[in-house]
Amino acid sequence: MFIRAIKKFIKKHFYILLVRNKLAPSVQIGQVKLFHYYQDKKEQNKLPKFNETGFKIFSQFEEDGLLHYIFSIIGMGSKTFVDLGSNDCVNSNCANLVIHFGWKGLFVDGDKSMIEIGKKFYSKYPNPWNHPQQFLCSFITPENVNSLLEQKGMKGEIELLSIDIDGNDFWIWKAIEVIQPKVVVIESQVAFGDKNLVVPYIDGYNSDIKSNYYSGASTIALQKLAHDKGYRLIGSNHYGHNLFFMKNGIGENDFLEIEALQTLQHPFATSKFHELDKIKHLPFTSA
Repeated sequence: MFIRAIKKFIKKHFYILLVRNKLAPSVQIGQVKLFHYYQDKKEQNKLPKFNETGFKIFSQFEEDGLLHYIFSIIGMGSKTFVDLGSNDCVNSNCANLVIHFGWKGLFVDGDKSMIEIGKKFYSKYPNPWNHPQQFLCSFITPENVNSLLEQKGMKGEIELLSIDIDGNDFWIWKAIEVIQPKVVVIESQVAFGDKNLVVPYIDGYNSDIKSNYYSGASTIALQKLAHDKGYRLIGSNHYGHNLFFMKNGIGENDFLEIEALQTLQHPFATSKFHELDKIKHLPFTSA
């Protein structure tokens, strides 16, 4: 009976227990100090290189640090985000900004169980009443993305858009019109290397995405789409598959555009280039 009660407690409070150290005041204090350090370095014209500022707290890779650096330099503005493909809303590119800097926004995922985890977590983490987060369980398509965002009050300028929906990211970003994010984080397909390639839109969930490289869009294609939408490529995570774009007219002196191939230098990326030979006979389009 006692063991069963312990198991029930762990299951109920799993995410709080899992991230307890990440919620510690020292984590927030350290980031606030780093925020002011970056601002001082900006005044001194001695900013570090973008790809040397990454660290992981809640994000899957080092996106937390890269985003912290970006918004330390350009300012946090309205502190508003949209996270499309948020998974459990905790292991998210936006969670650190929510928890340690008071951001508010919209988490969207097609898996109801993942959204429920997010709701439970943010109902328990300190001070959730200050800026209650919004949650939406829905499968995102180019046809419905704008109406879904508007229904949740998301329109006009926001600070951050994160897109990680396993394959159709290019088509979703292309379709978005109702919000104008200052920064966009989006997943690319590194296996496509230096080619301008996009896999045609896949209707429904792609269950083979983790083992099949026939999905997504190349860095070149995403950069071309970004140019069409008024954005420039400023960097990526170390592995090169999460790209960072900034809206033109914002932070242009501190965040210069880079070439797409600069994001594809890590051995993880280069080791995937040969995978294209296995799927090059399949239908592709370009940006």
